[in-house]
Amino acid sequence: MNIIRYPKKEEWTGIIERPHMDVSSLNATVTAILDDVKTRGDKAIIEYEERFDHAQLASLTVTEEEMNEAEKLVSVNLKDAITLAHHNIKVFHESQRFDCRKVETQPGVTCWQKSVAIERVGLYIPGGTAPLFSTVLMLATPAKIAGCKDIILCTPPDRSGRVNPAILMAAKVAGVSHIFKAGGVQAIGAMAYGTESIPKVYKIFGPGNQYVMAAKQQVSLHDVAIDMPAGPSEVCVIADETANACFVAADLLSQAEHGTDSQVMMITTSEQMTSKVKAEIGRQLDMLPRKDIAAKTLENSRLILVDNIQDAIDLSNAYAPEHLIIQTDNYEDVAEKITNAGSVFLGKYACESAGDYASGTNHTLPTHGYAAAYSGVNLDSYCRKITFQHITAEGVRRIGPAVETMAAAESLDAHKNAMTVRMKSLEG
Repeated sequence: MNIIRYPKKEEWTGIIERPHMDVSSLNATVTAILDDVKTRGDKAIIEYEERFDHAQLASLTVTEEEMNEAEKLVSVNLKDAITLAHHNIKVFHESQRFDCRKVETQPGVTCWQKSVAIERVGLYIPGGTAPLFSTVLMLATPAKIAGCKDIILCTPPDRSGRVNPAILMAAKVAGVSHIFKAGGVQAIGAMAYGTESIPKVYKIFGPGNQYVMAAKQQVSLHDVAIDMPAGPSEVCVIADETANACFVAADLLSQAEHGTDSQVMMITTSEQMTSKVKAEIGRQLDMLPRKDIAAKTLENSRLILVDNIQDAIDLSNAYAPEHLIIQTDNYEDVAEKITNAGSVFLGKYACESAGDYASGTNHTLPTHGYAAAYSGVNLDSYCRKITFQHITAEGVRRIGPAVETMAAAESLDAHKNAMTVRMKSLEG
């Protein structure tokens, strides 16, 4: 890891810069696959599954028989863990239900909102070396609570044409409606356009590699909404002299093993902590099965020494991390000053892994600095807010003149007239 000592504020822009990948070369590939799926539907997806996932499929649909078989393959311990995590995620997201109330803005003018679930949503769950069954819980659970009628899940199969059993188990627990064997760009295209087997959805959720992210961004321009723009995973730790160096190192490595394009960062007020954490990272790294991935990630990562805790806070807010862990003596005071972060973990025992799996908060979060403008996935992500208004004769008298004046000022005479005819009807 790169150690940066007492950087000047004018140097912060360079420090918080993420690794950049040139995606221009893959956009043409993504566009071609999307167009093919749009044109040929299931046939195109089956061909791409054989080409990219090396699976020969007769059907894209996961059957009830496959669901039952998967349940038998999942260990009791893992079932219990999935059930616990689902419970906590459900409890947390149920607390986010919208409380509608009517507001009288003027006598005779009443306005309100109604929260309406998106009827059909699509969830993309990556497969590969680390099938993210936890993401099924994170995406499907709030969708079910929100009241989405159809929850469509796409995930790549293995070479034998089977979906990871834990993914299927999590989908059953969380209430997914339909599951399909489709990965990568072709899955995004299927949910965006619809095929013979896979329904078109109104919004797509879920992480993926650079091809998947590019596909989501492309289809979001014209065809379907997406959860948020996203990049590689990241974590920032704010630590003072009271932090546990072993814990900090473990937290940094937990993100570093995600992928070589991830980034981890520690901001500390303690020179001694910098040395301790670096030593711990070296010790723990050697024990990781994904050592090579984590080591590559660390090349883009930083240990930063600052003068005081306020500088640490300001630098973190400028970075706007996906995950922020605060291991300081006064972590609650520090947390109050955090304005840009996807999810914040307080105290030495709150590891980022807890939020990834089972504490209850959602782990689908804005990355790449988007936490400065975007929220992580929550109940509102699956809902639309429809506004209503009711205006009485008294309400017309109250706001009519203002409406006429404003419409006239914008030279929109028909707008003005729509109010004028109502005001005249009340004369006499």
